[in-house]
Amino acid sequence: PFQIPGPRMSRAHLLPRLFASACLAFFTASAFAAPPSDADIERLLKASRAESMLNAILPQMEALQRQQFDQLTAGKPLSAEQKAEVDRIQSRTNEIVRTSLAWEEMRPLYVDVYRKTFTSEEVKAIAKFYESPAGKNLLDKTPALMQNLMLAIQQKIVPMLDELQAELKTVAEEEAKAAPAPAKKKK
Repeated sequence: PFQIPGPRMSRAHLLPRLFASACLAFFTASAFAAPPSDADIERLLKASRAESMLNAILPQMEALQRQQFDQLTAGKPLSAEQKAEVDRIQSRTNEIVRTSLAWEEMRPLYVDVYRKTFTSEEVKAIAKFYESPAGKNLLDKTPALMQNLMLAIQQKIVPMLDELQAELKTVAEEEAKAAPAPAKKKK
């Protein structure tokens, strides 16, 4: 039963209740931390160069689409008319992607996602970091970092893929040896 703390309640009973109350107060305050303002999010988006990062992705996406179109048409003899149609579709696809991912379209999405993800204090701290020399340096070097990571990952994956391919070949050969020979038909 619930007891009101009084002279008869021992410290041993009171301490866990005080601890639980303090934890509840802390987590409740954390859950209701102030959301970031539009101005704070705008500061972060500017400091993190979000718009230029988005714009840098677009040519990469177009290159991937071009590769996909090339793969789809590889080895297929296309007439001049068919090639023109493929080029028209590819241009239209690029236009749709550029329109859909334009900063004017994406900015509200960024603001909404940042607001749902971070508190006001977190947004201010992240913006402050990106405005610092270290943050600017990180942003400047991120493209090189990503390129170096991709090369390192590729160097790690190629031997692994070779090993997996050898393993699959071994398993297939063992299964072929273990499979019973097809029964001969009686006449």
